[in-house]
Amino acid sequence: MAIAGAVTAPVTRWHFWLGVAAGFLLLLWLLNDILLPFVVGAVLAYFFDPVVGRLQRAGLSRTWATTLVTIVAALLSVGAATAIVPPLLGELQSLIVKAPHFAVQAVQRLQPVLDPLLGRLGLSSLGLDDLQAELSQWAGEALGLAGSVAGRLAQRGVAVINLLGLLFLTPVVTFYLLRDWEKVLAAIDRALPLDHAETVRTLARQANAAVAGYLRGQALVCLCLAALYAIGLSAVGLQFGFVIGLIAGMISFIPFVGTFVGATLSIGTALAQFPPDWLGVAKVAAVFLAGYLLEGNVLSPKLVGDRVGLHPVWIMFALLAGGSLFGFVGVLIAVPVAAVIGVAARHLLGRYYASRFYRGGVPG
Repeated sequence: MAIAGAVTAPVTRWHFWLGVAAGFLLLLWLLNDILLPFVVGAVLAYFFDPVVGRLQRAGLSRTWATTLVTIVAALLSVGAATAIVPPLLGELQSLIVKAPHFAVQAVQRLQPVLDPLLGRLGLSSLGLDDLQAELSQWAGEALGLAGSVAGRLAQRGVAVINLLGLLFLTPVVTFYLLRDWEKVLAAIDRALPLDHAETVRTLARQANAAVAGYLRGQALVCLCLAALYAIGLSAVGLQFGFVIGLIAGMISFIPFVGTFVGATLSIGTALAQFPPDWLGVAKVAAVFLAGYLLEGNVLSPKLVGDRVGLHPVWIMFALLAGGSLFGFVGVLIAVPVAAVIGVAARHLLGRYYASRFYRGGVPG
């Protein structure tokens, strides 16, 4: 009977934890429409916890430090939303409208080089009229889609709840999570299975290092690149350089995509705007070359570091999978979940290499 109990107990424990995981995923899926303010609040609390910790070490209580950080963050968010977002949306709309014209001009500049290459590949020459028609149709569809999405969102009660939640509930959630962050972590620590608690703590520290290194570091990298690209492209006189630079910087958290999209948009616009003054095109390319070198040699090594342990392909897969399964909430939690899965996978792989399933009869 003792042997039977020893065999049954681990199976029961695995069933319990699999049931907990399945229940959590089901709950996440069912409550997906109302989770956004809470997830954003949790992400902000995770970001600001080191700042609150430093204020505590400077002599403030946890409550006063949390209050100060929350108020400053809320004021900065309101100021940015009021001063930057409206003109930025106007610039973005103008960019979408004029993008077909810019693209046709850029292709026209490159046509003497492209036509011989297309001929060697057995492809037909680019028809500028057809290209402009296709791109104009795409721009119209993009603007129409944005308008229809905004209209549908305005008519959906869930969207209104999420918007109100983001405006009013997120600061409250952020405040209480920040204030009670240490208590929440202590409660989770007490709930760990006693015989595996130390292993879970070790894995949690590794996962936290990966998440903190990527999220906090990459956020700073994106802000630095957005400022560099926006100011640099505006300084060299590129039309819509400010909005293109912000877009390129803000999507730099997706490996290679931000630089590629930004460089394509900016150099394409430069080809339409500057020639026969090719020096302007060279200046735009130099801005992105400087950003690329700065990111690879200074920003990422200093702010993100090599402790993250998240492969770029794994990050892109996690972002796409999270967005596909849970929408914007999934995008927000994709990288932390990917970091946890990566740490757990490395731990299990190490256990496998040390087990008899891998070694068989070969001594270690």
